[in-house]
Amino acid sequence: MVEMANRVLPLSGFFGGSSAVRLEAAPVAERISLRARPEDVPALSSALGLELPVRPKTSASANGRTALWLGPDEWLVIGEVGGGLLDALVGTSALHSATDLSHRNTAILVSGPGVANAINGGCPQDLSLKAFPVGACSRTLFGKVEIVLLRTAEDAFRVEVWRSFSDYAFGLLAEAARDAGL
Repeated sequence: MVEMANRVLPLSGFFGGSSAVRLEAAPVAERISLRARPEDVPALSSALGLELPVRPKTSASANGRTALWLGPDEWLVIGEVGGGLLDALVGTSALHSATDLSHRNTAILVSGPGVANAINGGCPQDLSLKAFPVGACSRTLFGKVEIVLLRTAEDAFRVEVWRSFSDYAFGLLAEAARDAGL
C-alpha cells in the first residue's frame, strides 16, 4: 500500500461557508472500491469488521470504517489512514475486486443549518430528512461532477469527489453556502 501520512490534500487549508454552512477539507483517509457477488458479502463483511449494506442508499459504520452502498455489487469503503482496508481482505476466499482509491478521491465536510440548501445549489436530489435520512448515501451529480454524498448527521454531509474536481466542487459549495446564509 502507498504511504499516505505525508500526502498533501488537494484542499489543504481550504475553508469556507457562511453563517448557515461550514465547509472544510476532510482528513486524509483510505478508500477502496469493492465489488462482489451477493453470496460473498457475509465473508467480506467479516473480513472488514462491518456489515456491508445491501439496500440502496444505505451505509454502515464500525471499527473506524464506513461502507457506502453504491450498487447491487458495489461499495465505497472509507477508513482511517493505516487502517489496512486492502490488508483486511487478503486471505478471504470470497470472490471480490478491491481497488485502492485513496489517492484519487478527497472529501469535503459540509455542516450547519443551511447544509441541504447549500448542497442543493448544485445537486437536484431531495435532501430532506425523510427522503435522505442520517446514514443515507448516493452517487450523484454536483454541478458538473460526480460525487458520492453521505449524510453523517441531521445537519452534516460528507462529499466524496475526485481530487481533480475538488477545487470546482469546493468553489461551487462555497458559493451555494453564501446563498444559503442569506
